[in-house]
Amino acid sequence: MSTMRKRTPLSADGRLGRANDHPGRCDREYRRRRDALAARAENHPMGAPYADVAYTEDEDRTWRTVHDALAPAHRTHACRAVLEAGEDTDVPAERVPQHADVTVGLRARTGFALTLAGGMVPTERFLGAMEHGYFHAVQFVRHPAVPLYTPEPDVLHDVFGHGIHLSSPRIAELYRVIGRAANRVRTPEALDILSRAYWYTLEFGLITESGAPKAFGAALLSSYGEIAAHEGREVRELDMYAAASTHYRISSYQPALFAARSFSHLEDALGAFCAEFDDDTGHRLRLPSLPRDRG
Repeated sequence: MSTMRKRTPLSADGRLGRANDHPGRCDREYRRRRDALAARAENHPMGAPYADVAYTEDEDRTWRTVHDALAPAHRTHACRAVLEAGEDTDVPAERVPQHADVTVGLRARTGFALTLAGGMVPTERFLGAMEHGYFHAVQFVRHPAVPLYTPEPDVLHDVFGHGIHLSSPRIAELYRVIGRAANRVRTPEALDILSRAYWYTLEFGLITESGAPKAFGAALLSSYGEIAAHEGREVRELDMYAAASTHYRISSYQPALFAARSFSHLEDALGAFCAEFDDDTGHRLRLPSLPRDRG
């Protein structure tokens, strides 16, 4: 995910530059590999089995580079709930894990499973699947030239971020809470509002510990450049209605983040918001319908 500075080249950790400048967008050989793995998801039924990937040495090397950077970053910047979940997560250090291997551990701990995605998944399908214990995940690996940065979710994001989350019964229940809310509504406007609640909690949420915000969201946990980037951005105390009213960027750093006072506060706030959520929530609470910025 690129930073807010628009015309500077990418650094090794992805702290500078634009998503469109990333080598993964213009490297034809990389795009062929990425697109071939993504194509496996076309018309794939949710929860159906699918083939493993024969990852290359370059892809395993990228995995090792990111693993070696993120493991100590988690110890420094991640919240306790994440660190505890990480202790129970089977994340290999030397190679890219297969989805099936990750799912074995998730099934045993929380009943969740990875299901195949090729990239962006429609909001209704993506969020709704979580009620039934499925998380859409991709198999491709980010470009090796900038291993600590990716402008789109990849297998590193899905395993280092969501795989760790879904190893914790308490965190996994938050995914189900959002999934149940998604399956109760029918309008695109309601799903858009719910996606913002998801974005600012499970993707980019923070939790305050000992007076300092610590990384909780999966997008923070899987990005070396972002896991502590809140130190230079506006951090607001979590208010679900404010979060659900806040525009977000898919391929950029967020200008502001929300920090829960504790994990229990996050559970209570998100649980209450989703328990009352329906197609009329936006109108009733005067929440705006905002387009997502993909740049």
